[in-house]
Amino acid sequence: MSITAERKAELIKQYAQKEGDTGSPEVQVSILSERIVNLTEHMKTHKHDFHSRRGLLMMVGQRRRLLDYLKKKSNDRYSALIASLGLRR
Repeated sequence: MSITAERKAELIKQYAQKEGDTGSPEVQVSILSERIVNLTEHMKTHKHDFHSRRGLLMMVGQRRRLLDYLKKKSNDRYSALIASLGLRR
């Protein structure tokens, strides 16, 4: 259910703006997207896990806020990110 350290390192390497970048919106959104996908799969089999549902909704909200911030700062980076992650919008 959780994201592995290797997968997280891959995402950081792929979306980092520079070496050692773990805090840029692109990196944060990519990690959140991976966690959301994993938790969505968990929710398909455990429909009554309401604590995980709350966590999932909080992650989706956080990703939405980060994407709104990125769109406000740089529309080009926003467009490239949602295209590479395959997010709707």
